[in-house]
Amino acid sequence: MRQQILTMLDLQDAMNSKVNADWRQKGFEWYRAIWVECAELMDHYGWKWWKKQTPDEQQVQLELVDIWHFGLSLLLLQDKSREHLAIDLEAAFNRNRCPGDFRLDLEAFALETLRSRGFDTDGFVRLMDDIGFEFDQLYRRYVGKNVLNFFRQDNGYQEGTYCKSWQGREDNEHLVEIIEGLDAGHRAFKDNLYRALQDRYQTKA
Repeated sequence: MRQQILTMLDLQDAMNSKVNADWRQKGFEWYRAIWVECAELMDHYGWKWWKKQTPDEQQVQLELVDIWHFGLSLLLLQDKSREHLAIDLEAAFNRNRCPGDFRLDLEAFALETLRSRGFDTDGFVRLMDDIGFEFDQLYRRYVGKNVLNFFRQDNGYQEGTYCKSWQGREDNEHLVEIIEGLDAGHRAFKDNLYRALQDRYQTKA
């Protein structure tokens, strides 16, 4: 687990550096990105009592992965080595917790995010526990989304020329489908995923 955490920290630093080489000095409001994602997450989970709603499991997991990207960015800004960050995160993932009410825990997580303008690691892991989202799943989805983010940047995301929907589906949906057909433990997992995205994107019309 610790090596996988270190891998994710490295990937996040690389992604942030691709977007802006001086990202550490820019003072980006990562916490704001987190609480906005919390609202999107709540919508995918469902909260409206006046209509029937069923949690969209795949999208709920993807929103948690998005939050994890921003959380890792905040952690990387701390005055700690990556090894120490990995040790702290490993301990957080291994703590015993009882699943709770996802909606209430999500609100508490968003509130703490706004209060501290930081990343509530324990609160995040509690949300994972609430829905039975395992660390290995987080790792698999995170690497996938990281590759997608690189793919977006390489195809004009910042310039506004990237097309997010292909063949009537968003790229996130394509990502989920592609990941299911690949071996996440393979050494070339990232490269294979990138090539599969590129193949689909080239025939998006």
